[in-house]
Amino acid sequence: IYGLASGAGLPLMIKMVFPRIFAEDAARLTLMQLLLIASWLPAIFVIRGVAGFANSYLIQYSGVKVLEALRLDYFRKLQFLPLSFIQKQTSGDLISRGIADTNQLQFSLTSIANDGIKQPAALMGSVGFLIWAAFNEKGVVLVLVCLALIPICVFPIRYIGKKLLKRAHQIQAQLGTVTDRFSENLSAAKEVRAFGLEEHQTKRFGIESRGLITYQMKAVKYSQALTPAIEIISAFGLALTLIYAYRSGVRLESFLAIITALYSSYEPIKKLGALNNEIKRGTSALVRLEHVLDEPVTITDPEDPVKIGRLSGDVRFNDVTFAYKTGEPVLHGVNVNIPAGTVCALVGPSGAGKSTFANLVPRFYEATSGAVTIDGHDIRKMNIADLRGNTAVVSQDPVL
Repeated sequence: IYGLASGAGLPLMIKMVFPRIFAEDAARLTLMQLLLIASWLPAIFVIRGVAGFANSYLIQYSGVKVLEALRLDYFRKLQFLPLSFIQKQTSGDLISRGIADTNQLQFSLTSIANDGIKQPAALMGSVGFLIWAAFNEKGVVLVLVCLALIPICVFPIRYIGKKLLKRAHQIQAQLGTVTDRFSENLSAAKEVRAFGLEEHQTKRFGIESRGLITYQMKAVKYSQALTPAIEIISAFGLALTLIYAYRSGVRLESFLAIITALYSSYEPIKKLGALNNEIKRGTSALVRLEHVLDEPVTITDPEDPVKIGRLSGDVRFNDVTFAYKTGEPVLHGVNVNIPAGTVCALVGPSGAGKSTFANLVPRFYEATSGAVTIDGHDIRKMNIADLRGNTAVVSQDPVL
């Protein structure tokens, strides 16, 4: 409704209303006729205003609900992904994907849903009026003159869109790095002060921050170049239309209506070009989110789990080998029996595999080979919830 009121309503107003008001016999109009003719102007803008507000509000509401569902899906997926995946990523990058990327995607979705309907409708309305006016004035030639340069606008839109897709991906990735620097620094505030690393950390953060600004300004360069490029093309189109109208003897009111419709057609093209840029940014954010959302959950419940109640806690490692990276095992053929009720301590230097050994019991990681059993049951045949419901973990990290 908004698009049609803008694309066709405004040119028709200039075509129908102004000539009636300023005609030589306008003095013969009655007050009622004058009011009806003049009411076209506020009526068009009331329709545009109400439809535009309703469209923007409802689209924003939909976008917020989509963002809420997407962010919840992302957070839920993080709860079930294996620790091996989480530890391969930086915490700042995962946070950036869940906050910054979802916000970018929400903005892109609302822009696409909003202008993706309004602007094509406005473009079709204005082009439709141009065709109607051309056939009623000087024939099809005027349509060709008016519309000749519209397709040319596609070329800067395509070129800038390709550049922005690359820059948007760089911005999102660099934003994750900056967020990680913040997170890393705050989590090690004591160590930074103890070892006098304040200036080192500040310089390190400054390098990442400048990298982010560089990518952002490159994106600004391309996105801001689109509107002037289309306006320059539009100006040439209007100039050609002016020349043709003069040589063809087109009446002033008809020419003004055609110019309004032509402007109304170029304006949606500019906004659709900006929308194309926004699609590229949203695509980049979506790719980063899908990297997590599409990651397979490798540690899952068995199809036919064994039924267990309260386990007594007889833990046994049967020839267990584990490797974080293929071909680089951390544990080699471990055979250990820890009877129920035993207080057991693992002692060794950092990196010896103590935490890895403990993390295999609640299936935070999956043994590469061999088996871990509790009370004679292979833990891979238990429901994860049942297994971890029988396991208490007291972490040395101050979380939750």
